[in-house]
Amino acid sequence: MNPQATPLIQAKLTLPFEQADEVSDLLMELGALAVSLEDANADSEDEQPLFGEPGMEPESAAWNLNHVVALFRNKAEGEQIFGEVPAELLGDAQVDYTEVPQEDWVRLTQSQFDPIPISARLWIVPSWHEPQDIDDRINLVLDPGLAFGTGSHPTTALCLRWLSEFPLKGQSVLDYGCGSGILGIAALKLGAAEAIGVDIDPQAVDSTAYNALNNGVEMPCGLPDFPLAKRQFPVVVANILSNPLKVLAPSLCNHVEAGGQLVLSGVLARQAEEVIAHYRQWINLAVWAERDGWVCLHGQKATD
Repeated sequence: MNPQATPLIQAKLTLPFEQADEVSDLLMELGALAVSLEDANADSEDEQPLFGEPGMEPESAAWNLNHVVALFRNKAEGEQIFGEVPAELLGDAQVDYTEVPQEDWVRLTQSQFDPIPISARLWIVPSWHEPQDIDDRINLVLDPGLAFGTGSHPTTALCLRWLSEFPLKGQSVLDYGCGSGILGIAALKLGAAEAIGVDIDPQAVDSTAYNALNNGVEMPCGLPDFPLAKRQFPVVVANILSNPLKVLAPSLCNHVEAGGQLVLSGVLARQAEEVIAHYRQWINLAVWAERDGWVCLHGQKATD
């Protein structure tokens, strides 16, 4: 029998966050092929996003309640490794074992990501898909990766829609909290003369550089002290979350030139009025669009 065809074994158990992190690390140390954590409350009202504040990592890499999913060569290996995990960490959690076919994991992962239409004009296309050259359609090549921002989340899609509808030709754009660089890269492909990226995560800076190269554009990017970002721009976009957006309000508004545009996303609809009120002393914002419970806020800075 071809060993590549032998099914692997997946073990799954549910643990609170106090144990989940420690158990997952221990399983890897003991020889599991792979271990991941999933929010056990995903797709429910109790779903819990994990995001850090500006300059900070999330307090925990686990949720309140977690599915710990581990991959082993066979069930005997899984049982042996779980047998070495201290009983007090596992508590009364039930470990469920299931067979997992050894498939082409890269191909399987890629099959889950199809081109995403943002508007009639702008599409997000994973690199393994052949971009369709249709009329004046703009294809933004982007692979799902570690940095946030693939175009599938409503907040990113809302910002991309705004960029595709605003006349960007000749404009300079600051993408603050750029993640994958998707917004700045899209702005460049939509006609912006320049896009600068800023993020607190060095991995996001690297991801932006990679994605810009993949799309045939130049997008300088750096950490918050990046010299090229220390000025004002006619267009500033920030797709983060409401709390960081409130913390960053003075800085973001200071980056917008007189008469310039500020676009914010990462804000839940129920948080919109609070964020709008927080920004009112600098820029009057309003809800530009809403999707799946998230909003995109837009405002124009006064010309004095």
